[in-house]
Amino acid sequence: MSKELRGQLIYSNPLDSPEAIADFRLEGQAACSFPLGRLRMENAADPKEGQKSNFVLWCPESFPADLSVEWDFWPIREPGLCILFFSAQGRQGEDLFDPALAQRTGEYDMYHHGDIHAFHISYFRRRYPEERAFHLCNLRKSYGFHMVAQGADRIPPVADAAGPYRMRVDKLGAKVAFYINDLLIFEWEDDGATFGRLLGGGKLGFRQMAPLMAEYANLKVYELG
Repeated sequence: MSKELRGQLIYSNPLDSPEAIADFRLEGQAACSFPLGRLRMENAADPKEGQKSNFVLWCPESFPADLSVEWDFWPIREPGLCILFFSAQGRQGEDLFDPALAQRTGEYDMYHHGDIHAFHISYFRRRYPEERAFHLCNLRKSYGFHMVAQGADRIPPVADAAGPYRMRVDKLGAKVAFYINDLLIFEWEDDGATFGRLLGGGKLGFRQMAPLMAEYANLKVYELG
């Protein structure tokens, strides 16, 4: 998809101070700091606890179905992985933070086999040996654990990384595209049947898998269309 399709900037957050994320919703345990004027996140629970040591930080805004999301990313410490959730809402159309939905505390299955729908893109996947040997980005659609697209991850290991890497996700109608530094990583079109109905608007959030440490800045969301 082309940047020329972008319309109005509807959300902008520098992620540069505690005040910038004061209204964000954390699920799980994380340590958030701003040593370089950008959001640094790492697990606060012991990685030996497995999925209980992972977490998701949600932006409080609800966004439309057609959007372009951009953010800057720096990997600081491996191993681990990162995920962006988007178009996240309850399976019956509830707001993601509706108290009627089951409590979520960072364990992965709560997000793909819980009571929400969402897309999620996993990138900088460096948690397991097979991920470190062959770097890929994945797009999954939930409810369910449906792998719908993959592409090569152009971000090098931490030792060679020289961020920021400008990440971008475009969702327009049935199409989803993912870019790193304007290089297309994958593009996929949903038929609205094979993996469930087309997903609409909702919330977005950042997930990390322990013991990764990473930094984020300059979150921007545009209307698409």
